[in-house]
Amino acid sequence: MIVALFQSFRMKQWTKNLLLFAGILFSQKILELDLLILAILGFVSFCMLSSAEYLVNDLLDLEKDRAHPVKSLRPLPSGQLSVHTAIVAAILLFGGGLTLAFWLRTSFGYVALIYAVLMLLYSSVLKHIVILDVIILATGFVLRAMAGAVVVDVVISSWLLICTIFLALFLGMCKRRYELVLLGDEAIEHRKILGEYSPYLLDQMISVVTAGTVMSYALYTMAEETVEKMGSRNLIFTVPFVIYSIFRYLYIVHHKKLGGSPELDLIKDKSMVVNIFLYLIVVAVIIYTK
Repeated sequence: MIVALFQSFRMKQWTKNLLLFAGILFSQKILELDLLILAILGFVSFCMLSSAEYLVNDLLDLEKDRAHPVKSLRPLPSGQLSVHTAIVAAILLFGGGLTLAFWLRTSFGYVALIYAVLMLLYSSVLKHIVILDVIILATGFVLRAMAGAVVVDVVISSWLLICTIFLALFLGMCKRRYELVLLGDEAIEHRKILGEYSPYLLDQMISVVTAGTVMSYALYTMAEETVEKMGSRNLIFTVPFVIYSIFRYLYIVHHKKLGGSPELDLIKDKSMVVNIFLYLIVVAVIIYTK
């Protein structure tokens, strides 16, 4: 039961919450221990909220997941975890995550609350509305980025937030495409909203957000506020790493037929891991060595 419960927390998906560290990283304050501790605790808070959301989502989609070739193996659909235990765990995680968030900083608590409510609305209603479903998921990533800045009390660039929503839309649409291709004619039976999409439509939208992601990040690196904050114009040299990451992920989606779990697909691909590592090294050198 304990193992099944922790599996339902989907701890591998906590990698999405690493976005909370963007604020402290790009504000050049990651070496300040007190702020780093705040960022880490903020990360813990969002991980608790994320796990609670996954439990709620699994509870609401229980019957549909039982018919899914992969999701039917999850603890709840497979019967390894009882509904009662999942409900109690979700309540405790929501309560604990929000309590920690408000304890860290009131403004951070409100961002966490907005995130939690929005994700609950997504799980119950909004995920059934075409296009809006992926926009809401992308908004969740923007709220993570905002929360990371709020918890350490720094200002995050508007360009970086725009880049975040484009990137989240890119990953979300690639995931929808994967589900549509994987399930084929049974897609509608599993999730009715998939009937509103087609691989061609998603490919068109992916092309738009791909261009938006690269352009918004490039503009962020060249913005005067960024140059002034970083004390350098060299951040533009990180753009090739971003372009490679986008193209590599498209390769993973189209050639390797993956994309259902972006957080796992990214870390399983060696080339992607190396590229991300090099990107972080270059960013750190540019920001912290002048």
